[in-house]
Amino acid sequence: MSVLTRDEAQTRAKLLDVHRYTIDLDLTTGDDTFDSRTVIRFTLRTDGDTFVELKPAQLRSVALDGQPLDPEALDGDRLPLKNLTAGEHELRIDASMRYSRTGEGMHRFTDPTDDETYLYTQLCMDDAPRVFAAFDQPDLKAVFELTVKAPENWTVLANGITEHLGDGHWQAAPTPQISTYLVAVAAGPYHSVTTEHRGLPFGLHCRRSLAPYLDADADELFEVTKQCYDRYHEKFEEPYPFDSYDQAFVPEFNAGAMENPGLVTFRDEFVYRSAVTDTERQTRAMVIAHEMAHMWFGDLVTLRWWDDIWLNESFAEYMGYQTCAEATRFADTWTDFGVARKAWGYEADQRPSTHPVAPDPEVVPDTASAMLNFDGISYAKGASALRQLVAWLGEKDFLAGINTHFARHKFANATLADFIDSLASSTERDVHAWAETWLRTTGVDTLKPQVTPGDEGTYTLQVEQTGSRPHRIAVGLYDRTLAEGAADTGRHLVLRERLDLDIPQTAPQPIGKRPALLLLNDGDLSYAKVRFDADSFDTVRAALSGLPDPLTRAVVWNALRDAVRDGELAPTAYLEAARTHLPHETDLALVQGVLAFASVQVAGRYVTPEERPAALATLTSLCRDLIRRTEDGDNPGLRLIAVRHFIDVAAHPDTIAAWLADGTVPGGPELDPELRWRVLARLAVLDATDETAIAAELDRDPSATGQEGATRCRAALPDAAAKRTAWEAMFAHDDLSNYLFTATAQGFWQPEQAELLQEYVPRYFEDAVALAARRGPAIADAAGRYAFPAYAVDADTLGHGERCLRNAEPIPALRRKLADQLDDLARALRVRES
Repeated sequence: MSVLTRDEAQTRAKLLDVHRYTIDLDLTTGDDTFDSRTVIRFTLRTDGDTFVELKPAQLRSVALDGQPLDPEALDGDRLPLKNLTAGEHELRIDASMRYSRTGEGMHRFTDPTDDETYLYTQLCMDDAPRVFAAFDQPDLKAVFELTVKAPENWTVLANGITEHLGDGHWQAAPTPQISTYLVAVAAGPYHSVTTEHRGLPFGLHCRRSLAPYLDADADELFEVTKQCYDRYHEKFEEPYPFDSYDQAFVPEFNAGAMENPGLVTFRDEFVYRSAVTDTERQTRAMVIAHEMAHMWFGDLVTLRWWDDIWLNESFAEYMGYQTCAEATRFADTWTDFGVARKAWGYEADQRPSTHPVAPDPEVVPDTASAMLNFDGISYAKGASALRQLVAWLGEKDFLAGINTHFARHKFANATLADFIDSLASSTERDVHAWAETWLRTTGVDTLKPQVTPGDEGTYTLQVEQTGSRPHRIAVGLYDRTLAEGAADTGRHLVLRERLDLDIPQTAPQPIGKRPALLLLNDGDLSYAKVRFDADSFDTVRAALSGLPDPLTRAVVWNALRDAVRDGELAPTAYLEAARTHLPHETDLALVQGVLAFASVQVAGRYVTPEERPAALATLTSLCRDLIRRTEDGDNPGLRLIAVRHFIDVAAHPDTIAAWLADGTVPGGPELDPELRWRVLARLAVLDATDETAIAAELDRDPSATGQEGATRCRAALPDAAAKRTAWEAMFAHDDLSNYLFTATAQGFWQPEQAELLQEYVPRYFEDAVALAARRGPAIADAAGRYAFPAYAVDADTLGHGERCLRNAEPIPALRRKLADQLDDLARALRVRES
């Protein structure tokens, strides 16, 4: 299939205006295909040729202005429209379309719990032609009228309010002008909870088998939704632009969520079947806020071409965290952003595949290259840049510029230049220069303090900067405080002063007497790696947990993480810091973030195989301390995190096997399905379970999550036959759904099974290329993300991968993932050598 180029899109946009799509879908024609009939009304400005996109199983008929066209003219996914005259035209297309098992186009899923079938669309960025014929580019907006025929007991949801006309026929209200990639349909026997807010219908929807769990959380979900809705109406002058607000939690969804106007789709893992922490609930609330922000930035005003993905994602990312912190009970969202999300941006920005937040249009020549930029730069770095912009510009001027932008471009398209012009209209500051330095450049600046003694025991600060961006940061000066009678006297720190500083400096900054800890970027308002002076580093090692603010501690933990990744701090020193300070930590996001990095990266990749047992022992001891600390039951979230990680790093099966047999951790929690599958997966890795136990657990939990858990466990068994079966399921057969492929891949590679897995490492680089070519971008992404042998940190793996990139011609989605994985692998090798 061909990809749309930017030049082709510009040519087509100059030639025609699209007015209206009338789409009729028949979802009753079988398990493999559905019928799609599309009428497109459009106007040509001048005589010319163009094309429409379509990816049918069968193209039955085409008519242009009442005259039939030859269906055989379809070339790949393009149907040429030749010798068109200026003026109005009507195109009618009747086709049969394939259902998807990969989360692209019209995805079809049958729930193993009750055999009910559910459908939903995911059309971003170029999958609309899998569902209906379209001029598929974001700047050809149109009105969409949709009718659907579905089984009689189904519900049909769409961008507009839907009405059941009887006999399984549904009609959706016409949309305002939206882009093709934002059209959405969900159909099936969905369970729904509805309410109304400020005159607008709100709905929550999920599979019937998840109904009790959605019902249990409906009040919280609606509360967050209403709080965000109200807060956005305080910030934005343009009212919410659509006729309803439905949130559908759908199965086997590739992304976290999708901002379809009026029908936001979420991965249904956000409907919690098992116990979760408050940080996980906070993440869900942030995603709700993120997707709602898109209703204005992305849906009301849409990018013109995909080089401006950041205009959608960076804005929604920033607004999601900020609005969650302002409007909901989750006031500490920026701590989670700092310790988890921001690290995603830092890592992406230090790889060879990095790109500016706002890349030049010429480097995003087509949709295939644009898809690669849905990454940590467009989300986390872009949000960090906007947070820095607000700190520099002031929120009042920032929001004034945003509202100008909405007024100028509503129901239309806009570019970076349009956005910056709107911001510039609200301030005297040079926003264009800011955009050039922050949005058009790559890489992470590093800030290092130079503390110099002055007169009478005072000191000055000069910040040494690697990089060229201007930064407005806070510098935290912390002194030790003596807690009388406390056993850890000297561990507690108190903020003496927080100084505002512009980087680069024009002169050294006086700081008075030398603080015990000098922390650059305190408050995390900028995007930069920070280092410590020697005295401050000594304080960090001794008193990190004594810092009073969790966001400050997040900045410190990030600095330690960066130092490990850059080879400036031994991985074992990071483990020692975690062992020393996490037992005193109260913020769940910090505990989760530090343990995740310590177990996955440090113990999994940065220490040598010989050092891994000691690393796991350190983490086991740490988790055991956290479990003991929470025996009184007053912090169930912290206890749950500790239990999860204790399971994941267990080097011996006895304790966790006893938990599984008893159905509980002594003192709680009871093992819910998530914990039972987690224990069983670790027992599989340790050769302490078998197929009989896995099958019995699947009988106990036959849900979709149970199917994934069993698949993961079977792939994790240290048995040659089990590995061969898993490999063939991933790479020799094409019937695994996206989620079952991911579960197989997650179970397959295990550091404890290196000898057994050795033969598969070179095979991966051949088989993954062939798989990606057959199954397309979604599976290619999963193959590069989850099926890569990340545990195999050695020169041989690096060599195999480099040869693959040179010679094998993987499709763009896989090439990008492989390039990033190999850079991470090379970094892990350097960390080991340092």
